[in-house]
Amino acid sequence: MLTIQIAGDTGFENYVSALTLCGAKSVLSLSLSDEPGCAALLLPGGGDVDPSFYHQENCGSQDINRELDRSQFALLEQYRNCGKPVLGICRGHQMINVFFGGSLTQDLPTADHHKRKMGVDVIHSNVAEPGSFLTTLYGRKFTTNSAHHQGIHDLGRSLIAAQYADDGVIEAIRHETFPIFGVQWHPERIMGKFSNPDTVDGSILFHSFLSFVARRGSNQ
Repeated sequence: MLTIQIAGDTGFENYVSALTLCGAKSVLSLSLSDEPGCAALLLPGGGDVDPSFYHQENCGSQDINRELDRSQFALLEQYRNCGKPVLGICRGHQMINVFFGGSLTQDLPTADHHKRKMGVDVIHSNVAEPGSFLTTLYGRKFTTNSAHHQGIHDLGRSLIAAQYADDGVIEAIRHETFPIFGVQWHPERIMGKFSNPDTVDGSILFHSFLSFVARRGSNQ
C-alpha cells in the first residue's frame, strides 16, 4: 500500500479520508525525515502564501504563516530533488507556482466567483487543455467546486496550464519535467460522503494520481 506524506500537522482529516478511501495510507507531517518512507507528497489547502516569496507587498493576502510556507517549500524541494510525485491542492497548487518562480494575484477581480459563501464551496465550469491529464479523466469541459480568492498570475518556470475556469483563472498546472501537478479546486470535498451531483467525482483524480505514483515506483 502506498504511503503519501500530507504536508501539514493537524486539521487535514478530509485529505486523510480521501487517500484512505482510494486505498492509500498517509503521514501527516512537515518533517523532511518522513520523505524516505513515502511515495509522494500532497500539498494541501490552507491560508495564503506570504507574498514576499514572490516579491510583492501584502495587498490582499490572508491567514499568512511564513513558518508553514518555509516548511512546505522545503518538502516540495526535497520531493522534487528525489523525483517523487507531488500533488498540490488549492494553496498547494499556488505554492508549486511560487516555488518555480511564478506569482499570484492576491485578490482576484472575480474572487466572488471562486470563494466559499457561508461556508459552502461554489461551483463553476472549466475547460481543460487538449491532451492534459484532466482531459483524460474528465473530458474537455467539466464542473468543479471552488474555495479560493487568489490565483496564478505569472506561471512559474516550466509549468504548463492544464485547466482554466470559465473566467480565465488557471485551475490546474503540471510541470514539463518533474512529476508535479496542481489543481486549484478541492477533489477531497467532492467524493465519498461529500459527493456532489453538480460536480465531477474527485476520487477519479486521486485514483489516477495514486496509479501514477505506483507506476513510477515500479519503474525505479
